[in-house]
Amino acid sequence: MEIRVSRRVRELSGYAFAEVDQRVEKLRQAGIDPIDFGVGDPTQPTPEFVRKACSEALDARASYGYPSYVGDPGFRDAAAEWISRRFGVELDPQTEITSTVGSKEAVFHFAEGFVDPGDVVICPTPGYPPYSRGARFAEGEPFFLPLRESNGFLPDLSEIPPSVRDRTRIFWISYPNSPTGALAPEAFLAEVLAYCGRYGIIVASDEAYTDIYFSGEKPRGVLEVSRDGVVAFFSLSKRSAMTGYRVGFLAGDKKVVEVFRKVKTNLDSGTPTFVQDAAVAALSDESHVVEMRDQYRRKRDILVDALVGAGLPECRPEATLYVWQKAPSGMEDVEFAKAFLDPEVAIVTTPGTWIAEPTASGENPGKGRVRFALVPSVEATELAAERIRRMKF
Repeated sequence: MEIRVSRRVRELSGYAFAEVDQRVEKLRQAGIDPIDFGVGDPTQPTPEFVRKACSEALDARASYGYPSYVGDPGFRDAAAEWISRRFGVELDPQTEITSTVGSKEAVFHFAEGFVDPGDVVICPTPGYPPYSRGARFAEGEPFFLPLRESNGFLPDLSEIPPSVRDRTRIFWISYPNSPTGALAPEAFLAEVLAYCGRYGIIVASDEAYTDIYFSGEKPRGVLEVSRDGVVAFFSLSKRSAMTGYRVGFLAGDKKVVEVFRKVKTNLDSGTPTFVQDAAVAALSDESHVVEMRDQYRRKRDILVDALVGAGLPECRPEATLYVWQKAPSGMEDVEFAKAFLDPEVAIVTTPGTWIAEPTASGENPGKGRVRFALVPSVEATELAAERIRRMKF
C-alpha cells in the first residue's frame, strides 16, 4: 500500500534538536562519550521536594481519573500567586490562566485558535521552531523577523511590510531570548504592544526563561505592560528542571485564553493532576531557583572564559541557559560546530543556521553562530573548558 503524506509534513525540514541527538548517538557508537551542549534539556535532578510532592500526590490522586482540560483550580491559583509575586500583576485564575502540557504543545497549537489559511504569524529568527511550524500546520504563513546583534537582538518593526502586517494575526516574541540570551527593555515591549494593538494582532510572549537571568534586575514580563490582546507562556521545565513532567501555563487576556481553552479541549486531556501538584510545590518555592540560577551563571562564566581564551569573540549572555557564540571570521557555523566534534574535543553544539529560518530577503541570522546549551554539569563544563582552550582559533 502506498502511503500518502500530507503537504504539511512533506514540506517540513528536519527538526534541529532531533538532528543534534543523532550526532550525539553517532559519537557514542564510535566509543566516544561527548559533552553535550546541543539540546537545552537540564541534566540536574528535579529538586527533591518537588519529586516528593509528586510522589505523595500519586497516592492522594489515586482515583481522580482524567485531569481538568484547563488545569486543577489549585494549580491555577498557584500560577496566579506566582505571577503576582514575580510581576506584580493580578490575574483571575478562573478566566485568565489555563494549564498547558509544557510549553511546546501550547506554542505549537496556539495558532489553531486564531489563524485561517492566508493569515500571517510573525516569528523571530533565530527562534523556537514551534512558533513557525504551528503556524504552518494551522495553514498560515510565518513571516520571519531577524534578531541581529546590531539591534540588541530585538526585531525591527519597520521591516514588516504593510501587506504582511495587514494579514498578521499573531506576533511571537521571547525574552529573555533563546538562543541569544538578550533581554528586552520595557520600551521595546511597549512598542510591540502598541503596534499590535493598533493593527489587531495578538502578542504571544514565550517567557520560559524569565527566571534565568544574571544581572540584579529581574527581566520584565509582557503582562506588566498590558494584557489586552496579550498572552504569556510559562513552563516549569527550565525554572525547576521539570522538562519530563510536561507542565506549564498560559496567562493573559481572558478572550484569548477562552479561545485557546477550546482548542485544548479538542486536542488533549490535560496535564496529570499529580504532576500539577508537583508544579504547585515548585511555584511556591524560590530558593531552588536561586541555586539553579547561580549554577547556570557559574557554567556560563567557565565556558565563556574558555571560549575567549581560545581566541573567540566574547558572547557572554545576559540571561537564559544559552551562549550564542560567534564563529571566527570567515568560518561558517556548521564548520564551526564540526570543529568541536573532533574526537579530541567531543563537544556537541547546535549550528545557528539549524535554528534560524531565512527571512524573505534570504538572510539567515543564525549564520556564523553556534549555540551552547549550559546543561552539562559544572564538572563536565570545566572539562569542556580545558578542551576548548587547547583549540586556539
